[in-house]
Amino acid sequence: METTLVLVKPGGVSRRLNGEILRRIEARGLDIVGLKLLNPSREIVEEHYAEHRGKGFFDDVVNYLCSGSIVAVAVRGTNAVKAIRAMMGATNPLEATPGTVRGDFALTIDDNLTHSSSDPEAAERELALWFPEGLV
Repeated sequence: METTLVLVKPGGVSRRLNGEILRRIEARGLDIVGLKLLNPSREIVEEHYAEHRGKGFFDDVVNYLCSGSIVAVAVRGTNAVKAIRAMMGATNPLEATPGTVRGDFALTIDDNLTHSSSDPEAAERELALWFPEGLV
């Protein structure tokens, strides 16, 4: 069993895609073990994307994630990290296949609707950041 993180970014929240994204996660047989709606602080977002600090897109990504509400979701299940990454689709929505969240709902890389942990180690670090109180 693995636990991973999904963030529904401000574009997904404002377009009311939370329910659809959660429905797809549960339909896949994965368990939601943490869920919260929040307006993230700049500090937590900068820490989340710390590995990209100094890259040209860092400030834009941080500003975007801080621009509105997000939904943080902790997802548990067999092969959860890879399953979620496959369900979300390619980072660039124009390369994402139909049937994925990004392939079905996103049009630009700047507003690709979701974040998901890249591997189990990143998931562990990110979950501790977004769910310091722990999970169900």
